Amino acid sequence: MVDARRFHVIAGLGKTGISVARYLRSRGVAFAVTDTRAQPPGVDQLREIAPDAECKFGALDAELLAKAEVIVLSPGLALAEPAIAAARSRGAQVIGDIELFVQVARAPIIAITGSNGKSTVTMLTGHLLNQAGKRALVGGNIGTPVLDLLEQPVPDYYVLELSSFQLETTYGLRAAAATVLNISEDHMDRYASLTAYAEAKARIYHHANVAVFNADDRETRRDFDRAHRHVAFAIHHSNAEYRVEHLNGRRWLTVGEQAFADLEHLPIQGEHNAANVLAAVALCEAVGVKAEKMRDGLRSFKGLPHRCVLVREHASVRYYNDSKATNVGAALAAISGIGPVITGKLVMIAGGDAKGQDLLPLTSALAHYARAVVLLGRDAERVSAVVPDSVTQEFVDSIEEAVTAAAALAEPGDAVLLSPACASLDMFRNYEERGDRFARAVELLP
Repeated sequence: MVDARRFHVIAGLGKTGISVARYLRSRGVAFAVTDTRAQPPGVDQLREIAPDAECKFGALDAELLAKAEVIVLSPGLALAEPAIAAARSRGAQVIGDIELFVQVARAPIIAITGSNGKSTVTMLTGHLLNQAGKRALVGGNIGTPVLDLLEQPVPDYYVLELSSFQLETTYGLRAAAATVLNISEDHMDRYASLTAYAEAKARIYHHANVAVFNADDRETRRDFDRAHRHVAFAIHHSNAEYRVEHLNGRRWLTVGEQAFADLEHLPIQGEHNAANVLAAVALCEAVGVKAEKMRDGLRSFKGLPHRCVLVREHASVRYYNDSKATNVGAALAAISGIGPVITGKLVMIAGGDAKGQDLLPLTSALAHYARAVVLLGRDAERVSAVVPDSVTQEFVDSIEEAVTAAAALAEPGDAVLLSPACASLDMFRNYEERGDRFARAVELLP
């Protein structure tokens, strides 16, 4: 529980920092705020919440942090930041907003992480629970900051998307059900190795009642024995409790011996989304909601913006917005999800900030499914280096130029896929802006 006698410093403002400030002020806790940015987002809100709070902006203030007994660290700041590391060495406790939340949450928590698909699974899990007659609140790394969820009546379940950054500063999580959906290279600019990244994700299983792991991805088994029990979902592993089976020429999602949903009738398509659905169903069953109660919810779930969304079909070419694919694993999921279901080839738009990832896994997928790749952004040349010789390449300077170029390269039956495999911040405010501009350009095609 938060101790009002201890002096807190919020390191990093923005949406999460504001929620922390609101929470601490409501509990009478004295705090100060520091941020690396000279004008961090949320300053005006902070002045309304705590006009007397000391603020130091433009760099993490070492003097302020030296006085801190508890540092509430933004997910955007690393524990390895010199000022944070120095404060820890002096005995300061460093936690995140998730740790504050789990100390006081009065409903079971379903916790979801992974390199790709976690937002879809989080929203789908909340949707399935609500459609089954339970009351679920969704938040964390998506949508509402967790501490703001406490302002609403206590639900039956909290469904939380958690990033590896958030899990690094969380110690008291005891999830009713937890999953690591998959592991692929991401945030390699912050982690020394894929192992270090996977270990951060695996913290979600510690003390969980049920660990839901991906039998197709060995990395998701890491630490699963730290949970009381575990169950598996899989697309390609026939022994998993939650799996895909071929029955009478069709593919069915199956739980145990029960085939409960025809893949062709799901509103979200692609093999990656089949895995997402299985994970969500497994999480719901782990907290007592049976699969047969989820059929209506599965049929009514429409997916999330910027995640393999069909924008338009124009001149017999489909245009998909998958701007949320900010890493290689997400792009591979989109390629393997859409490539097999179209009659033609993919024209892919890729590039941006590669965040130190290994891009080489793209090569074989592009060789199999792609006609052309349109490249833009800071690491366009790095992406270009892994495109096979059989695939046409074209460089552009803007997303609008990319759409025009892709339209010219595409043939009837093809799909133009914005799935950048890179972060967006080198050219855009966020992946949403990148996706919105792509969609506008597609709608304007003559």
